[in-house]
Amino acid sequence: LAPEKKALLQAYLFEGEVIDLLIEFPPFRPGEQEFADMLGKLQPRLYSISSSPRAFPNQVHLTVAIVRYETQNRKRKGLCSSFLADRAGDAAPIFFQPSHGFRLPKDGNTPIIMVGPGTGIAPFRAFLHDRRATGAPGKNWLFFGDQKSSCDFLYRDELEAFHKDGFLTRLDTAFSRDQAAKVYVQDRMRESAAELWKWLEEGAHFYVCGDAKRMAKDVDAALHQVIESSGKSPEEAAAYVSRLKEQKRYQRDVY
Repeated sequence: LAPEKKALLQAYLFEGEVIDLLIEFPPFRPGEQEFADMLGKLQPRLYSISSSPRAFPNQVHLTVAIVRYETQNRKRKGLCSSFLADRAGDAAPIFFQPSHGFRLPKDGNTPIIMVGPGTGIAPFRAFLHDRRATGAPGKNWLFFGDQKSSCDFLYRDELEAFHKDGFLTRLDTAFSRDQAAKVYVQDRMRESAAELWKWLEEGAHFYVCGDAKRMAKDVDAALHQVIESSGKSPEEAAAYVSRLKEQKRYQRDVY
């Protein structure tokens, strides 16, 4: 707890849980109610809906990655993901949190560009099924990535079928562990900079869903680079991105 030990404290708190503290300091044994009063309330776990009610009436689909790992010689589980996978049974309480700013364009002719690696694919699966169900003629471009294509290509059959029949105009994938050099969705964006810029100039909406700490920042940087590759200065690219946000054409659902 000494000020100069701040980094060690952060590492300890990051890897540990309340039970670890009780195990490490056995003389401290609070009563049941005292222990419960010390704990903070559980925070809600929000999952993007990965289905369209137009395509799947009376159903709500979720895309959940089960969190399991080990630290300090103890097996850990993601609280909500492992509950859904192991203990929920046939029913579980839910609530809906409206998404006020992450929506498809009202005009079905508008092109959309979606960047959703991992479980970030969830809202874009919903977008695609919804556009399919409504017959929206606008072009659709998806960037999807994960570690290995053999086991991490979520909704592969659906996406490849959409791409094969032309409904999904472009499907760019990046599987980081399938080759010696790691490749990510932002790399695929830069590789297709000219085409991506063309879509933006045609009025495409740009969406990002997934990890906020690294992926979303890297994708944002790649978006600026794509715009700069068209001949814009860094300042002009930044202004262009600002306009996209003001026009609600650059939307993010990150966590």
